[in-house]
Amino acid sequence: MRLSFVIPAYNEEAYLAACLESILSQTGGCGVTTEIVVVNNASTDRTRAVALRYPSVRLVDEPLKGLTHARQAGFDACTGELIANVDADSRLPEGWVSQVLQAFERNANLLALSGPLVYYDLTALQSLLVRVFYGLAWATYALNRYVLRVGSMVQGGNFVVTRSALQRIGGFNLSIPFYGEDTDIARRLNEIGEVRFTFDLTMLSSARRLKKEGILTMAWRYSVNYLWTIFLERPFTHDHLDIREQPEG
Repeated sequence: MRLSFVIPAYNEEAYLAACLESILSQTGGCGVTTEIVVVNNASTDRTRAVALRYPSVRLVDEPLKGLTHARQAGFDACTGELIANVDADSRLPEGWVSQVLQAFERNANLLALSGPLVYYDLTALQSLLVRVFYGLAWATYALNRYVLRVGSMVQGGNFVVTRSALQRIGGFNLSIPFYGEDTDIARRLNEIGEVRFTFDLTMLSSARRLKKEGILTMAWRYSVNYLWTIFLERPFTHDHLDIREQPEG
């Protein structure tokens, strides 16, 4: 079972190294052949140079800016049977790789596995609000999946999908630039097999976007785009704030 990590990276020079180190620390002795693909997505900072510091990392340049374009470029370039989609500002918690491998080994019908983000740079109150949001999101997901039988849920930046399943649904939806891209994947995968969301599979991540836009604003935007994508098969909005700092000069 070959495991590929696909990491979209747009102006992520400050975060990418920590992400790569967290992956390398777990894949060295996991007993499975792994690869790491960093997609430099039209960066104007030193993201590309950071990726090139790691001989075991494969760098792919995708000049067309956009999250789904970057994910698709990484998928096209990687060779793994399992594709782990990880954001450049995230860090794998201890045991993440072994947990993923065991889940797919135990369940031959599993097409995708996902879990929540745990933000490592929030206050205690902010973290509590995020947990409340995830609780409400899970309840909505459970209603849609088990009662209404429409769609499922994956968390962008913390999901693993089988190559064959992603090929069957035609890859990522390039018409969706940001909001709803993960819900669209979950919805289409759920039509052909099992998509599992579990709170046991966490991913450490930066809260840059939450801090920039506000927790309540982000909760509203993610919620309405989730529902729009589940029931109308398109996101509510194609606009999103670019939170990455542009290099000076």
